Amino acid sequence: MRHLQISGVSVPAIGIGTWHMGGSPARFDAECDALRAGIDAGARVIDTAEMYGSGASESMVGTAIKGLDRSELFIITKVLPNNASRKQMEHSLDASLARLGTDYADLYLLHWRGEVPLEQTVEEMQRLWHSGKIKSWGVSNFDLADMEELAALPHGNHVAANEDLYNLSSRGIEFELIGWQRSLDIPLIAYSPLGASGGERGAREMRTSPAVNKVAEAHQVTPSQVLLAWVIRNGHTLAIPQTSNEDHMRDNIAAANLTLTDDDLTLLDQAFPPPRHKVPLDIL
Repeated sequence: MRHLQISGVSVPAIGIGTWHMGGSPARFDAECDALRAGIDAGARVIDTAEMYGSGASESMVGTAIKGLDRSELFIITKVLPNNASRKQMEHSLDASLARLGTDYADLYLLHWRGEVPLEQTVEEMQRLWHSGKIKSWGVSNFDLADMEELAALPHGNHVAANEDLYNLSSRGIEFELIGWQRSLDIPLIAYSPLGASGGERGAREMRTSPAVNKVAEAHQVTPSQVLLAWVIRNGHTLAIPQTSNEDHMRDNIAAANLTLTDDDLTLLDQAFPPPRHKVPLDIL
């Protein structure tokens, strides 16, 4: 199974996303079962946020992991930009930790940039890191200019990861950002690596692509597994697909065992060409 390092911790390159999970009582048990199936299949990373269902996703994660060995899990959650201030951040973090049923987050992300000065957010992240309530901190929905600004701040070089939209049909960050992050050993967390129903352009196009299906047939895997293996191909990216289906969850995690050939990658590049110029950052 392919792994990568985040803040010195080795984790499998495919984790579990939880956006749109936890908000429906009718699906709550099935979603918990799906998370546990993913953990049993070898996943270690669970990604959530205070925004998801106004905390419902974090509560669902807390229920799903209750009784498990916390040290075997790597939990990521995120603070909303309006809560990313010196006055408010610790309160938001404490509420997230209470819902998750844990006393620390392995990685705490600024969900996106807002009106709070970035330098103040970094200072507070550093303070919470020193307190032990977070093991590392990072950002989300940051483009190259944002990352360069962050890197120039005091303690900005402590950023542990950046989480952005990235998949075969949304490759804009390859033009500049991915190479820059890799040069500084800042991992990428890819959200919506399979697309998002009702939200992301190209999701259906990826799943039905003749090129994707040809590669899937050659390896005797599903198209979704090909798409995930493609996202993590460089050894520096963590993919966090979301599903409430136990079988799909197991298939997602198993994709970390799939290595695509050079011919596979060439075929996929022909069907979904890499960017030739700078494009605006894709955000969902």
